[in-house]
Amino acid sequence: MAEQIAQDNLSLAGRWLHAVLRLRPDPWSVGAVLIAALVLMPILSVMWIAVTPKQNIWPHLVSTTLPRYMWNTGVLMIGVAALASAVGAGAAWLISVYRFPLSRWLEWLLLLPLAIPAYVGAYALVDLLEYAGPVQTGLRQVFGWQSAPDYWFPEVRSREAAVLVLAAALYPYVYLLSRAAFREQSGGAYEVARALGAGPFALFRRVGLPLARPAIAAGAAIVMMETVNDFGTVEYFSVQTLTTGIFSVWLQGGNAGGAAQIAMVILVLILVLVALEKISRRNLRFHNLGRAHRPLVPVRLTGPAAWGATLACALPVAVGFVLPVGVMASHALANTGAWVDPGLLRALVNTLTVGGIAAVGTVAAGLFLVYAVRLTGRTLPKLLLPVTTIGYAAPGAVLGVGLLIPMAAADNALADAIEGAFGVDIGLVMTGSAFAIIYAYCVRFFAIAQGAADAAMGRIAPSLPMAARSLGRSARGTLTAVHLPLIRTSVGTALLLVFVDCVKELPATLLLRPFNYNTLATRVYEKASLENLGDAAPAALLVSAVGLVAVGLLARANR
Repeated sequence: MAEQIAQDNLSLAGRWLHAVLRLRPDPWSVGAVLIAALVLMPILSVMWIAVTPKQNIWPHLVSTTLPRYMWNTGVLMIGVAALASAVGAGAAWLISVYRFPLSRWLEWLLLLPLAIPAYVGAYALVDLLEYAGPVQTGLRQVFGWQSAPDYWFPEVRSREAAVLVLAAALYPYVYLLSRAAFREQSGGAYEVARALGAGPFALFRRVGLPLARPAIAAGAAIVMMETVNDFGTVEYFSVQTLTTGIFSVWLQGGNAGGAAQIAMVILVLILVLVALEKISRRNLRFHNLGRAHRPLVPVRLTGPAAWGATLACALPVAVGFVLPVGVMASHALANTGAWVDPGLLRALVNTLTVGGIAAVGTVAAGLFLVYAVRLTGRTLPKLLLPVTTIGYAAPGAVLGVGLLIPMAAADNALADAIEGAFGVDIGLVMTGSAFAIIYAYCVRFFAIAQGAADAAMGRIAPSLPMAARSLGRSARGTLTAVHLPLIRTSVGTALLLVFVDCVKELPATLLLRPFNYNTLATRVYEKASLENLGDAAPAALLVSAVGLVAVGLLARANR
C-alpha cells in the first residue's frame, strides 16, 4: 500500500513538473510573441489614438468631409474591383480555354502591369491625354480647332480616370487566381455543356464562372484593399478618399487624433472586406473526382474570333504596361541629364538601403516566428501567427499614423532623459532616421515572409528535424543545418518579393521619411507633383525595372 501511494505521488509530481515546464517560457516562444507584438503594435496604436484623441474632431469629420471620403473610396473600390475582375477573369478565360495568335506570349505578358506602380500609370495617362499632350494636340491640328471650347474631351483628372488606371495596374491579381482556377477545372464538364448546345458565352457564364467564383472573389478582395491603400494615383487625380483624408487632417490640419480616427475607419473597412470574402466562400465547395477528372484542352480559334481574342488580351497590357513605360521612356530619353542627377543617386541608395534592410529583417522575423510555432507548439504563438498577417491588409497610411505618433513621443522622452542625465542631445533616434520607414515596411509586408516560410517548412518531412535532434543538434542547429538548406529557394524568393514591395511603397514612406530623405518612389511623386516628368521618369523606370524582377519570379513559379 505504501509503495502504491509513493508511485501515485511520483506520478502526480511528474505531471506537475510537466505542467510547470510547459508553462515556463522558453526563448523561442518569447521571441515569437515579441515579434507578433511588434507587428501588431502599429494597428493597436491606431486604435488607441483613435479612441483617446487629444482633440476630438470626429463630429466635425462626420458632418463635413468624412461622407465625401467614404463615398469616393467606396465608388473607387467597387469600380476598380468590377473592372479589374472583368478584365482579369476574361483574359484568364481566353488564355485557359482557347488558343489564338500570340496566346502563349500574352499568357505571361498579362502579368507585366504588376511591375508598374499605379501612380506611374496615372502620370503617364495625364501626360498623354491632357490639353498640351500629344493626343489633344494632334486632334487640334487635324480638325483645325483653336482652343478647348472648340471641342469636347473627357476630363482627364477625374474619378473615372482613377478607376481606369488602378484597374489597369491591379487586374493581374484577379488574372493569376482566375487562370489557376480555370485550369484546375475538368474538361469533361465543358464537353458535356458543348454536347448540350452551350455556346462560348454560355460555357463561360454557366460552367466556368460559377466554378471560378471563389478565386475571382479572392482576387477582387485584394484589388479592393490595394485600392484603399493607394495615395499617389487618387491624389494626382484630385479624388478625395479616406487615405488622402489622413494626409489632409494630419499634415495640413495638424490633428493626429483625427487622422487616427480616419485610419480606424479604413481598418474597419478592410476587416469587413476580409470577412465578406471569407463568408462568400464559406459554403462553396468544389471537388475534382480523381478518376473522372480530365484536364481542360484549349480550343483553337480561327479567323476574326482569333484576332479578337488577341486584341482583347493585348489591350490590358498596352494600357497597364506599354503606355506607362513608353511615356516615361520618352521623357527619360529627352532628358538624359536627369540620369546623373545627384538626387536620383541618393534616392537609389536610400531605396536599396531601407528596402534591403527591411527585406532581410522581415524574412528573418517571419522565419523565426514560423519555426518557433512549429518547434514549441505553444498555444499563444500559434494563435498569434495568423493575426500577424493583418499588416498586409492595413494601408501604408494607417501604419504611418500608428508608428509615427508613438515613436515621436518615445523619441522625445528618450532624448530628454539622456540630455537630463548626461547633458548630451542625441536628437530623434527613430523618427529622425530611416528606422521608422524600415519598421513600417516590415509590418506591411510581414505576411509575405511569414507565408513563404510557413509553406516551405510545411514541405519538410518531420522525420528530418527529428533525426537531427536525436543526433544531438540543438533547435538552432537544426534550423541552420536542416531547414535553411532545404528552404533557401523560398527564402530567397520571399526576400526579393518583400524588397520589390518596399521599393514601390509610397504612402508609408511619405509619412515616415526624415526631412530631405527620398526614395525612388517619393522622388517620382515629388517630381510628378510639380509636373516635372522629365526628372521623375528615370526614378519611375528604375522602380518598374525592380518590379519586373518580381513579375519574372511569378511567371516562373506559375508555369
